[in-house]
Amino acid sequence: MSQQERVWNCSDPEKRREWAASTTETLRVLEGKWKIIILCQLFAAKAPLRFSDLERLIDGVNQKMLIQQLKQLEQDGIVLRTVYAQVPPRVEYALTDMGFALGPSMQALIEWAEMRRSRPMPEPVA
Repeated sequence: MSQQERVWNCSDPEKRREWAASTTETLRVLEGKWKIIILCQLFAAKAPLRFSDLERLIDGVNQKMLIQQLKQLEQDGIVLRTVYAQVPPRVEYALTDMGFALGPSMQALIEWAEMRRSRPMPEPVA
């Protein structure tokens, strides 16, 4: 079913409130300047990435912020952190099943952004 075929017609106001709450919850989990970028890097890698790899791949992020955003994604069940007992310690990050489940939604957001960019912007109303 394409996005334009989706039927949003619902006469039940409670159901519409549930949809809004679910969307708000999802956006809360993904909010943060770096979370979407982290997820895109993990999707593209198709394999676990070391902390240093993520730090190198994400321009402009500092260690503190990357650690914070990764911890939040881990707490929300989106990212799995694996620590290997070796010297120096090796830490890898990978998407969980819940993280991989975001794939179609991420793809839809990318397509929406590309569609939005390709459209002429409406003239402001004076």
